[in-house]
Amino acid sequence: MGLHRSELSADVLRLLMDGTVIPAHPLALTEDRDLDARRQRALTRYYIDAGAGGLAVGVHTTQFAIRDVGLYEPVLGLAAESARAWTSRPLVMVAGLAGRTAQAVAEARVAVRLGYHAGLLSLAALKGRSEDEIVAHCEAVAAEIPLVGFYLQPAVGGMRLSEGFWRRFASIDNVVAIKMAPFNRYRTLDVIRGVAEAGALDRIALYTGNDDHIVLDLTLPFDLRIDGRAVRASIKGGLLGHWSVWTASAVKLFERCRAARGAATIDADLLALDARVTDCNAAFFDVANDFHGCIAGCHEVLRRQGLLAGTWCLDRAEGLGPGQAAAIDRVLREHADLSDDAFVRTNLARWLA
Repeated sequence: MGLHRSELSADVLRLLMDGTVIPAHPLALTEDRDLDARRQRALTRYYIDAGAGGLAVGVHTTQFAIRDVGLYEPVLGLAAESARAWTSRPLVMVAGLAGRTAQAVAEARVAVRLGYHAGLLSLAALKGRSEDEIVAHCEAVAAEIPLVGFYLQPAVGGMRLSEGFWRRFASIDNVVAIKMAPFNRYRTLDVIRGVAEAGALDRIALYTGNDDHIVLDLTLPFDLRIDGRAVRASIKGGLLGHWSVWTASAVKLFERCRAARGAATIDADLLALDARVTDCNAAFFDVANDFHGCIAGCHEVLRRQGLLAGTWCLDRAEGLGPGQAAAIDRVLREHADLSDDAFVRTNLARWLA
């Protein structure tokens, strides 16, 4: 028997449903592209001390190629072990799940065995399949672990999924959240509307993965009309590659957004931060080169802080895009107040110990 959402601890389920900061955990490598366990452990400690409410491991930012080199279980195990040893407070542990049904089911079983609470399900391997086939795939994996749906943008391997698909996905009993990362307002609304039409807004937490629109996603309400009824939805938290860097500052910003969500009016200065955060993301994710350096860019920020030794990726063809280093230089200079450099400097030696 797999893990059902009803078996999650009340603290973990409440944290997930109320919304929290979940960084997508990068992969620390040596120059020889072997796992750097010391720095991998330091990253986990950094996110916990920064105030993150969870960790997403084995996801796109961790590099899907960990599966090809036998690192999937070791990396997930190291993160789970490091988190348990570093803190006793509740954390939502999310495992990335990928591949065709047999592979995704096997990964879900590994994740449950290692103590993960939910699986973020990539559907990239099912590109070209019918909606019925994709829903059946999701149901099979949901029999093993509570699911976090994943709408990944096509630029990095995702595919378009209809409002009808998201209505059917939201009707699966063991779905607990959906990460919306199509980087497209129309597609984001498709997800929200699909969940609302399934009557699942109270059961499924909406999380932004739109790294290009973080502040407004977390702040603004979404008003819909469902069968003639007015329905208001909100995005509760974020599961973001962007939050793999400057995480302590991201936690503070998240709390500002959450507080503003319940206010009668929203501070214009907070709304204006959306453009500044997006400007940083454009540099970190290498938008100028169609996201070629989206992983290496986050590595570069962490390298400059001392958390990583280099920007190495498992795929030697992956690295900073042309001009990306200069773009990162600019945003570090212009948006230095959004960084958490001082926090990292104060704690780095302890995390690396």
